Amino acid sequence: MFVDLNTREMKIVDGFLHERTYLKDEVIFDEGEEGQAIYFILAGKVLICHPGESDHPIAVLERGNFFGELALLDDAPRSAQARAAINCTLAVFFRGDFLGLMHSHALIASKIALQLARHLGVRLRGKVHNDQAFSE
Repeated sequence: MFVDLNTREMKIVDGFLHERTYLKDEVIFDEGEEGQAIYFILAGKVLICHPGESDHPIAVLERGNFFGELALLDDAPRSAQARAAINCTLAVFFRGDFLGLMHSHALIASKIALQLARHLGVRLRGKVHNDQAFSE
């Protein structure tokens, strides 16, 4: 998400990030909750799953991954639960802070938004490609 930012720009963004820790099995957010933030994994592992199905996760994410990115764009309900697989440290970027960044540092926010769009495009193309493979 921050690949196009220079050191000065990254320092500005860092001022908008909030560090949070979660204990093993702690719910970070639940399916159906309003999306309010994107999360970056600084340490630990996170399971993306449906409630009560942590033994069969949709995804297992580790350091360097991020999740919940749609929350930067809207406040739609979360489509899955995020749960700490082990003790985790996350950097949290709230939608309100992103909107504030858009007003105070529009160029930085546009670089982040472009990376977000690219990421979502890759994910969407992958989903379409996988669906086509199953239908053939």
